[in-house]
Amino acid sequence: MNPICKLFNIKYPIIQAGMVWCSGWKLASAVSNAGGLGIIGAGSMYPEVLREHIQKCKRATDKPFGVNIPLLYPNIQEIINVVLEEDIKIVFSSAGNPATWTKILKEKGIRVVHVIANTKFALKAEEAGVDAIVAEGFEAGGHNGREETTTLCLIPMIKAAVTIPVIAAGGIGSGKSMLAAFALGADAVQVGSAFAVAEESSAHPSFKNKIISSAEGDTKLAMKKLVPVRLLKNEFADAIARAEEEGADRTELTELLGRARAKLGMFEGDMENGELEIGQVSAMLDRIKPAKEILKEIWQEYLSGLKSFRDLYDETI
Repeated sequence: MNPICKLFNIKYPIIQAGMVWCSGWKLASAVSNAGGLGIIGAGSMYPEVLREHIQKCKRATDKPFGVNIPLLYPNIQEIINVVLEEDIKIVFSSAGNPATWTKILKEKGIRVVHVIANTKFALKAEEAGVDAIVAEGFEAGGHNGREETTTLCLIPMIKAAVTIPVIAAGGIGSGKSMLAAFALGADAVQVGSAFAVAEESSAHPSFKNKIISSAEGDTKLAMKKLVPVRLLKNEFADAIARAEEEGADRTELTELLGRARAKLGMFEGDMENGELEIGQVSAMLDRIKPAKEILKEIWQEYLSGLKSFRDLYDETI
């Protein structure tokens, strides 16, 4: 049995990424009901909002689902308390040191997965005791690794470095890319951008439409002096690019970023002044559709591609 399916008791080794302003209870429950692993993204939620989403997700599905927790979250203790009080069994952590919370979570019987973007932090996550890691390549949307290592290079390096299961992320939005990730050694895939445009995604309709109308080259990694983030091009992204070209320091970039910029764009629908986080795979997305359909299309294309390769291999021996 696939190690990730066994670890989480899910049907398909397909995990929906915990994305700020996109992955609330509706998306998480839809993905879990379809046989994948839905994830509620706590990064954009106050503790009591997270509690509400967890409770609604429990009513919407009897399948496993998890919560993504950015460990640098200012109210991290309150978020952890909500997760423990609501008896969550799966936590995906990111953006911080997993050694701080992994032991505490695992003592409560929680499966812990940490997101990394290089070998150094993969080894630290394994040492901290996590059950699996998400290895996220440079193609991914949102906050990204400073090394800018692509998924094609990252997955085999991480797989060779650790003994725990590896979930591939970054540029994966189809069955073909899932098949490629498995060929590189991944045990499962994490899909973000493709689920951001799901009907059940909490992203603003204007953001979804901008994603599916985007073309190759319409995303760019920005704000490397702060925390690198991949953005769709708009007036805000252009302003950031100009500031960086003119040598803006961290303070100037922080002032330009301001407060709630991601909420303004991704959740409230300001397509010019908002921060629009999405991956390179956005150029391959062309339709808003149910999460169940997205998952099934990825899985069926993966199986079809696997059969094609096996048929080709049989013909060559």
